[in-house]
Amino acid sequence: MDLRRRLTLYLFGLIIGGGIAYWSYGERLTSGAWLPEAKVKSRLRSTLVKATPIAQQSLDEHGITLSDLRLRMDSARIDFGASTRDDDSLIYAVSAPLNGAQLRMRVGTLRDFDRDSTATLLELR
Repeated sequence: MDLRRRLTLYLFGLIIGGGIAYWSYGERLTSGAWLPEAKVKSRLRSTLVKATPIAQQSLDEHGITLSDLRLRMDSARIDFGASTRDDDSLIYAVSAPLNGAQLRMRVGTLRDFDRDSTATLLELR
């Protein structure tokens, strides 16, 4: 079998395999949320719905809402070195640009999605 035939068969298999993978996984295949930072951003974008009273006061001082923060999660940066893990909770250090300023947040979540799947804004600076 010559090289041209091998490359043709390889390309044909690649197209069939890609089609089956897209049919099986759909948007999850092309969403790109495979890396840890992308997974955390995706989780926070969909579950950040609560704030502690101190964090709510900071939100009011800055004139922003939780929905504004959720929208900025795409351009946020997760600092895993400053994040902490307990036996039952994860506290992420997040920095995100908003209105020309860099906001620094601490967001808490539970490891167990069955108990509580929401994320809580603990602190905003």
